[in-house]
Amino acid sequence: MLKLVSAIWALLIGVFLIQVGNGMQSTLMGVRGQIEGFSTLALSLVTSGYFMGFLVGSRISPSIIRRVGHVRAFAALGSLMSAVLIAYPLITEPVSWTILRAVLGFCMSGIYVVAESWLNDRATNETRGTLLSAYMVSQMAGMVAAQGLMNVGDAAGAKLFILASILVSLAFTPVLLSAVPLPAAEAIKPMTLRALFRRSPLATVGTALLGGIFAAQMGMAAIYAAQIGLGVREVSTFVAALFAGSFLLQVPVGRLSDLMDRRFVILTLAVVGAVACGTTFVFRDSYLGLIVGALLAGGTATPLYSLFIAYMNDHLEREDMPAAASGIVFIYGLGAISGPLVIGQAMEVAGPHFFWVVLMTLFGAIAVYTAYRMTRREAPATEDSAYLGVLPTSSEVAVSAAYEWYADEVEERSE
Repeated sequence: MLKLVSAIWALLIGVFLIQVGNGMQSTLMGVRGQIEGFSTLALSLVTSGYFMGFLVGSRISPSIIRRVGHVRAFAALGSLMSAVLIAYPLITEPVSWTILRAVLGFCMSGIYVVAESWLNDRATNETRGTLLSAYMVSQMAGMVAAQGLMNVGDAAGAKLFILASILVSLAFTPVLLSAVPLPAAEAIKPMTLRALFRRSPLATVGTALLGGIFAAQMGMAAIYAAQIGLGVREVSTFVAALFAGSFLLQVPVGRLSDLMDRRFVILTLAVVGAVACGTTFVFRDSYLGLIVGALLAGGTATPLYSLFIAYMNDHLEREDMPAAASGIVFIYGLGAISGPLVIGQAMEVAGPHFFWVVLMTLFGAIAVYTAYRMTRREAPATEDSAYLGVLPTSSEVAVSAAYEWYADEVEERSE
């Protein structure tokens, strides 16, 4: 394990630092937006801007990489991302922030494609699962660590934005110094929504709903926490709890999903997520209750993404996996764009605590639809399935690599 990870240490450090910078700016949006007096609806548009840029980037970045190469694309997108982070405190206006967030999402999408292409190039059939797991851990660790740095400066000033920019700039140094040229990225036409739905209605609908949940957690959580009067330390702890929760459940969920009907695990997680959000809404005046609710909501959302990918894989032929991976990322992006808008409107009309009501409704919708689908199709054999933790922030490269790992695992088990 250590030998494998040491071969990609530069990439893991780089991704960790990028996620620290990205995680800081995500939380800063909520805290600084509240200081500037932005409305909840305006901040929901800012949040959706990131996912709109990410979705556009997932379609365009492979073409950019083919024209200029991985190294130049990585450096250019990193420089642009660093500049955007510095621009936030200079232009404190909702429309400008929405545009900046869209540019940032575009940059992150391309950066993920490049980083995951390098990672996949270093992997073999035997090491792909381990390397992907290490990559996902570095991403999540960066998001959690980012929240600790929120307390080293005043969100009303420029220091935290500058710090995030510096960390992102430093992130590219080890990666670019150790990078080797790769073949041009292949543009994969995504599987159509109809084709995805035909292969697995549950994975398609569930991924779209989950996109709204994860985007709301990633962007609107800090906005919610700031609006109910929490200080910067409490806001950052609350956001960190959302990401830390996935560490607690990812491995046990994966093991359970390989032993029983994967849909039962999906149903259980969705019910737990819905109950946790509903309970937190009821006991919203307790800060401890908010932290526990965040741990459970985050801990159920991230494994659900991996479960939907794995369940889709149960109904794919190997030659369809790249197109399905691209399609899954696309349908997730559509849900992620709409999620913050829905939750922002609910918070604007009914109050900030309806953050939990919308999340509960989305989790509940996943649970109800899963229960329905369990009556419509037999479960795939457990020996013909496998599970690997994949974050919703990943590009189609990582999702496609996970599909390859699934296929290899199934072949090994059948032998």
